Amino acid sequence: MSEPLLVDVYAAQAATGIKPGTLRMWLYRRHLTRYGHDRAGRDLVDLNEVQARLAAKAA
Repeated sequence: MSEPLLVDVYAAQAATGIKPGTLRMWLYRRHLTRYGHDRAGRDLVDLNEVQARLAAKAA
């Protein structure tokens, strides 16, 4: 498995179009893995995992 590409929820929104609130809800429901927080306190997620979740949801 490849190394995670860690981004905050706003960068994940820019890359995928999913709203940060939706990503936070997925984190809360444990659909995504939380990789801690950045210096500003924003949640960090793996962009590859977010894209895989989108692909699975679309299928």
